[in-house]
Parts: sequence; C-alpha cells; structure tokens
Amino acid sequence: MSLKLAVVMGTTRPTRRGPAVAQWVAELAVAHGGFEVERVDLAELNLPFLDEPEHPAKQAYVHEHTKRWSAIVNAADAFVFVTAEYDYFVPAPLVNAVQTLLREWNYKVAGVVSYGGISGGLRAAQELRQLLSNVGIMPLQGTVPLPLFGQYFDDDDGSFQPGEKSVQGLNQLFGELLKWGPALKTMRKTHADRPLG
Repeated sequence: MSLKLAVVMGTTRPTRRGPAVAQWVAELAVAHGGFEVERVDLAELNLPFLDEPEHPAKQAYVHEHTKRWSAIVNAADAFVFVTAEYDYFVPAPLVNAVQTLLREWNYKVAGVVSYGGISGGLRAAQELRQLLSNVGIMPLQGTVPLPLFGQYFDDDDGSFQPGEKSVQGLNQLFGELLKWGPALKTMRKTHADRPLG
C-alpha cells in the first residue's frame, strides 16, 4: 500500500527557484518507491489570506479555492514542504496555506526541505515544524537543508542537481515518512474526532 505524498512548493514569488527544488523532491520520491506523489504549487492555488468567514475548525468553507485546498490536504497521507527562508522565517503564503485549514492536518506526517544561503533555510524549517505541530501534524525531527543551493542548478535546462549527501538526506526523510505514515493513517481511522486545542 503506497502513501499519498503531497510535495508542497511554499513560495510564490515570480523570481523563485523553488519549483525546480520541488521537482527534484518529487522525482526522488517516485524513485524511492512507496509513494503516490502529487506536486502542489501554492502559486497556482493562489489562496487569499484567510478569507473564509468561519473558523477553519468548522470546515464550513464558502470559497472554491479553500475547498480545492482542503480536498488536496484531505487526500494526502504525508507531506514534504519545500520552503525558502525569508527574513529568517517561513514565506507568508506557506504560513497562510497551513492556517487556512485545521482538521485536515490531523494525524498526518510531514518532512521539510529548506533551501537558501549558508544556513540552507534551517531557521525557516524550524519555525515551520513548530507551526505544523500546532495544527496536528507530526513533523519529522530531521530536515533536509540545502545550503548555497544556487550552485546546484544546471545552466542548460535549469534543473536542480544537488550533491549525493543531499540525496541521501532526502532518502532518509522518505524512509521516516514511510514509517510514520501508515501508523498515523491507522490513528486517523480510530481517532477521527480528536478534540482541538
């Protein structure tokens, strides 16, 4: 039984280079095996900032963009969030996407791949992991930082091709997702009405 894995591209800036990083993650997830992979680009979803009239705990969505996002998250068993680091923090569209929903995240597992300069986006990854835990996701302890990521782009086709250590780290993350995912899937079936904090 394969896990439904959503690879979420967390930046929306027109000049972003993150889609190539997300493509690399998605391709390695397919090659790793055990996943049914879907790439999700927040720029394409174009979620407005918290525009639903009701609290997300009610799931009384009135906007089609929220319903579409809710369906994507509901269908997934696991996530890999691909994030840049803006001002030592998570990009605002990614924070908004997480906070737009609530119950859909319950008892699911997520890994974080971060990219940036010398820190590889580690500060954003740590902030994101805390936010994810606050909405009921089990964030994996280990993250995959990609420091000085600009050096790994192919000049000819624009693809992202980092070193072997990054590939090893990502494969370890996939292994952890495959451990946690089935266990949490069982928990979702038996604890569907978990009270919210």
